[in-house]
Amino acid sequence: MAAKSKGKSPSCFGYPLSIFFIVINEFCERFSYYGMRAVLVLYFKYFLHWDDNLSTAIYHTFVALCYLMPILGALIADSWLGKFKTIVSLSIVYTIGQAVISVSSINDLTDHNRDGSPDNVSVHIALSMIGLILIALGTGGIKPCVSAFGGDQFEDDQEKQRTRFFSIFYLSINAGSLISTIVTPILRAQSCGIHSKQRCYPLAFGVPAALMAVSLAVFVIGSGMYKKVQPQGNVMIQVFKCIGFAIKNRFQHRSKEFPKREHWLDWASEKYDKRLIAQTKMVLKVLFLYIPLPMFWALFDQQGSRWTLQATTMDGNFGSIQIQPDQMQTVNPILIIIMVPVVDAVIYPLIKKCKINFTPLRKITVGMFLASLAFVAAALVQVQIDKTLPVFPAAGQSQIKVINLGTDNVRVRFEPQLQNVTVTPMESTDYMTFETSQLQSLNITSGNKTKYEIITFPGGNRHTLGIKATATEIIAKWLFDNVTSKPEEGNNLIRFINNLPDDINITMEDTSFGTVMSLSASNYSSFSGGRKDKIKATRNSSTCSVTSKVFGFGSAYTIIINECTSDNLGILYSEDIAPNTVHMAWQIPQYFILTCAEVVFSVTGLEFSYSQAPSNMKAVLQAGWLLTVAVGNIIVLIVAGASKLSEQWAEYVLFAALLLAVCVIFAVMAYFYTYTDPNEVEAQLDEEEKEQVKKDQHIYENQAEVVSRM
Repeated sequence: MAAKSKGKSPSCFGYPLSIFFIVINEFCERFSYYGMRAVLVLYFKYFLHWDDNLSTAIYHTFVALCYLMPILGALIADSWLGKFKTIVSLSIVYTIGQAVISVSSINDLTDHNRDGSPDNVSVHIALSMIGLILIALGTGGIKPCVSAFGGDQFEDDQEKQRTRFFSIFYLSINAGSLISTIVTPILRAQSCGIHSKQRCYPLAFGVPAALMAVSLAVFVIGSGMYKKVQPQGNVMIQVFKCIGFAIKNRFQHRSKEFPKREHWLDWASEKYDKRLIAQTKMVLKVLFLYIPLPMFWALFDQQGSRWTLQATTMDGNFGSIQIQPDQMQTVNPILIIIMVPVVDAVIYPLIKKCKINFTPLRKITVGMFLASLAFVAAALVQVQIDKTLPVFPAAGQSQIKVINLGTDNVRVRFEPQLQNVTVTPMESTDYMTFETSQLQSLNITSGNKTKYEIITFPGGNRHTLGIKATATEIIAKWLFDNVTSKPEEGNNLIRFINNLPDDINITMEDTSFGTVMSLSASNYSSFSGGRKDKIKATRNSSTCSVTSKVFGFGSAYTIIINECTSDNLGILYSEDIAPNTVHMAWQIPQYFILTCAEVVFSVTGLEFSYSQAPSNMKAVLQAGWLLTVAVGNIIVLIVAGASKLSEQWAEYVLFAALLLAVCVIFAVMAYFYTYTDPNEVEAQLDEEEKEQVKKDQHIYENQAEVVSRM
């Protein structure tokens, strides 16, 4: 039997006092992990200056490594150090890793690069990779140990308290995630470069490093109160050897007359004892049930990818608050904090009063079904978004918009007899789509003045035709609109047309558009969505300014400057890409459904993994549970890459259908699953061992008596 530390742990409100240290430890550790991860891709892209593909690849490699390391952590805990020493040792590694990546983001004091990029990039990359490897080892290694260690603190008659502990434990995970996801991006956005406008990555990484140190300190402080289950040898290797011997032995005797055995693992009984075989059976039963579970995580983890990208095409204006697309991810932890207590204290008791046997496997099945339903909701939202997205020209098409910069009406005829439009002063048309091969020329008429233009476009692009009719001529300016998609991350693209006779210098907040010549346009510059900015124009040493209107999310505008006198800047707006019109609030239902799925799936899974595990292999099953998360992320890459679906809503439906099919399979597997009480099984084995010892002792005594008579 597992040896435990002597003495009973102090209690508080019926709970072991030691679990409060464990819950605080988990809160700080999750703050550290999610806070660091929230700004990691931006650190790769804007500090190390990697491109999007490399940044994304390294990011997902790191996350996958974090969820593969629990296997190593479980082996160390169950076979060598025990859970307590494993948590302490790997937390030290974890803290060092956080400190290293924080140091790696400190720029050289002699650096004069305006963008804050480091001089010795290779040094920063090396330190970053070392830090991330240490963090992955630390967070992955302790992940299966902490929850199992918390479960160890309860007595056998505290099943209700232990169930509630797992809910509180999961609540602390989401509280740490929520707060850090809000705080660290704010810290990163600060400017802390000495010679440059470097974003404050040292602070954004330093605070999570400090929280990890606090996490370690809190856990160590509670050391004297913990109930510590001692490691019981290299259990995992014994399990693998037991399985291997059973398969080998069964294969060798496949054609011989041997008594049938109740279970294929019983073929290992010639070499291994009943206890190991029984424990291995329990582990394999649960691991077999885990096979369909990665599909749930394949959907769940798309909150940070597909759903965030979906939010970039939506309107984040919540009145006085402007929500950025990546901030919508905070809806999940907010709802978790609300839903876990509600489900635990209200929903489950109501289900119990209705005489419904809501077993853990039924909860997991319902969670999978709800996750599938959440993706159906996401698909419905995506269909509405697609209706509002602009249509961009195909390879053989050209799109043209006409802006009238003058004071008289202009009439434009696209030849040969394709389209005629009349544009009033200071107005513009929408983009008109033409087959490039048919578009040859155009005639511009204003009053008694006419201008003829030959058109030669390569196709696949947008163009703006600025027309200004003066007293003597018609001036036509072609502008190449190098925007062929919605701005990323809900940003806005802004450019200016100078409709004044003099050159002007234009700035918008801290962004300079340089000197824009008369009847010319600047390049587009990107700004964050949902904001208004101060526009300044300098003309002949005099400056005029105006505050822009509030730009929506995902829009593009051409701003025409018509006047700059006596501190009065006169501007007009021409909409190149309409802002997002589907509100981000429409994502809340899909987040709500997915959060309900998470509550009944993930919290239950943690408890189920613990309750069905033998005493010496609880951390191993916790690691197996976490491994399903890593496999789920791999499934996303495989399905998304193999599906080749051009419509995003169709991909959502595909994932929903796959999970629904897996849900049905899991329900059938769960129906035939027989719940096991590892304590009863091990107690029975103890009795059998005692009986065997008595028999052996009796045989020995009889033999000794026979010998004495001889």
